Amino acid sequence: MRLTNVLLKKVKSKRIMVVLESAVSGHQFNAFRDRLADKLEIIRFDPYIQKESLYRERKKIRSA
Repeated sequence: MRLTNVLLKKVKSKRIMVVLESAVSGHQFNAFRDRLADKLEIIRFDPYIQKESLYRERKKIRSA
């Protein structure tokens, strides 16, 4: 491996953007999390049902 190959490697970001989706209504929003962390599950206000509900990480969008 040459020195130039080492310098041209793409650096991965420590944080990634993910889509969180409500378990009740399907409402979605984007959030950031650390790349090595577990998948997100949070309780947040859902505007469709006007109550708090559980949001689960659905998919990764991009590096941030």
